[in-house]
Amino acid sequence: MRVLVTGASGLIGSHLVPALEREGHQVLRLGRRPETADFVWDPLRGQMDARALEGVEAVVHLAGENIGQRWTPASKERIWRSRVEGTRLLAEAIAASPAPPKVFISASATGYYGDRGDEALDEGAAPGRGFLAELCQAWEQAAQTAAAAGTRVVNPRFGVVLSARGGALARLLPVFRLGLGGSLGSGRQYMSWVDMDDLVQAVLFLLSREEFSGPVNVTSPNPVTNAEFTRTLARVLGRPALFRVPAFALQVLLGEMAREALLSGQRVLPARLQAAGFQFRYPELEASLRHALGR
Repeated sequence: MRVLVTGASGLIGSHLVPALEREGHQVLRLGRRPETADFVWDPLRGQMDARALEGVEAVVHLAGENIGQRWTPASKERIWRSRVEGTRLLAEAIAASPAPPKVFISASATGYYGDRGDEALDEGAAPGRGFLAELCQAWEQAAQTAAAAGTRVVNPRFGVVLSARGGALARLLPVFRLGLGGSLGSGRQYMSWVDMDDLVQAVLFLLSREEFSGPVNVTSPNPVTNAEFTRTLARVLGRPALFRVPAFALQVLLGEMAREALLSGQRVLPARLQAAGFQFRYPELEASLRHALGR
């Protein structure tokens, strides 16, 4: 299959592209820099190389401004425009294509559900409130334009991705290796996480299974609280985890982003994947962390 990928050099894309190629797919990269992309686009300016979709059978859209930063009015606008307007640009190009791809996998996130305590959340759960939840709703809706061309649209809602090469885990490692790690706020907020290898296999699964469209939770079937995550990571590293970062300190440092992304939680379950028989290689947190860290 000829597959067009955005965000190919990012954390998920850098793992997914080699997996696609090992499966025998031809991968084309759509990005901002000509030196790292087969086709160039600028989602913030609404510009895209018209040749990008020629002969393409599938599109995997992973690109977007990093959410893990302090949310100022300017950064929130960049995040919104890159994820919502960028997705709309790509979906409209698919809808206008004379030979549209069969499937459009457009990333989303478990932030869709907002802060939900210990409520078990499958794909049928209502959206939450706040910037992240509203962003995810608009992000998913923007992708639906492609469905007008008969393209199957899938929105994988990714949890916290575990990889030592980047993302949340990589940012935590230096602190935990010094024995200074600890839970955030109360530690009772749920973290819906997923092993990077399982995420990649889930995307390959969604590409091949024609019965899938709409939202799909791509998370481990065993979400944990932040306190459980902290204890497990410390145990894997052989370090203590005696500290706790007070909620007020996080909010002073990171403001709204801390409240929504670090101190709130979602207990998300991959109901649709499990019902379809998808097998997680690393469903338990400790095994996933040992795999990610080579331990």
